[in-house]
Amino acid sequence: MSFRFSAAMRALLPALALLGFGAEVVASGITQNASWTVNRSGTTTKYRVVAYGDSIFAGYNTSLTNVARYSAPTVQAEYLSAAWGTDIESIRRTKSGAVAKEIYESKIVGERSYMQNSSTRVVAFEMCGNDGLQNRADFDGQTGTCSYTKLNQGVETCKTYVARAMDYINANAYSGVKLKIIGNLHMPGMDAYNKTSSCRDASTGRGVNITEMMLGVAARANYWMCEYARQKGFVCVDNFAQYHAADYDSNGDGLIDSEAIKYRPGDTEAAYVTRITTTYRSTVRDANVKRITASTTYDYIQSDDIHPTYTGGNVSLSFGTGTGSAAPRYTSFTGGKSPIWDRYAHERSGWSMATSNPSAP
Repeated sequence: MSFRFSAAMRALLPALALLGFGAEVVASGITQNASWTVNRSGTTTKYRVVAYGDSIFAGYNTSLTNVARYSAPTVQAEYLSAAWGTDIESIRRTKSGAVAKEIYESKIVGERSYMQNSSTRVVAFEMCGNDGLQNRADFDGQTGTCSYTKLNQGVETCKTYVARAMDYINANAYSGVKLKIIGNLHMPGMDAYNKTSSCRDASTGRGVNITEMMLGVAARANYWMCEYARQKGFVCVDNFAQYHAADYDSNGDGLIDSEAIKYRPGDTEAAYVTRITTTYRSTVRDANVKRITASTTYDYIQSDDIHPTYTGGNVSLSFGTGTGSAAPRYTSFTGGKSPIWDRYAHERSGWSMATSNPSAP
């Protein structure tokens, strides 16, 4: 490894955390685009899924030279290929480490031609994680009296660019697009940041638990992602609920935990935030230990304690872009789920995206 490459890696690694609130952040991102075609036998018809975002949709895996082949949008493409009996081209236009404004301006607006292609049937995006990372890092470094200004501004910035992105996609995507998706934020580092801040709250005079505080911040951002989706004709994929709560009833209230904490159409911001931070707080856990059943757990977060886990190999990048194609790993899905749908975080998100797939192109 050259000194220049090694230095670049050291400078960038603290920042690459699209959908999470879990590490230091640099000011700008690095392009990590991928195009992967699910090449189904017996057909030459091909449709396109276009996904814009940061390191989460990029399939970041701690490397600058390759990304996960099957990040969530490409997993969804496999489900679409089976449903439609066609080839599906998964286009991921992503910048790892980028904040919401940069994703909106440089990817969604700057690379709108990808969603305008007449083969496009699905457009998805995610953003805001790195905004949260920057602001959490700032808070973690505070001494004296705590300031919540940047955290509150971060939520407002997220709301602004999520709404703008949806409006822009609605106005500019190909008219034949059948499905538009936003993925909300998971929250890596919940256990690691379960600590008291060095700064003191002005009202109580005491330090603040950083995880508990950031849980409320993330809940506010996630609420508006899903609420704007409801208002503007998008599907909201609730990654927070899928990653952070068990797939069984752990507290005996008659509800599956991951269903109980999901955004519900008609929620107010206050009701949703209260459900996450108070009512069901005991069921919200670090995604390093995703509970499938009372006796089965999977790790949904990579060793960097930030990015979602995946399987299926990598796509090599050349000057920030990688391409390739292969036969689908699964040609059909019993009960609408692959055999590994809940074992890896990207597989889980891709399945969740696919639950809204149109029945025909």
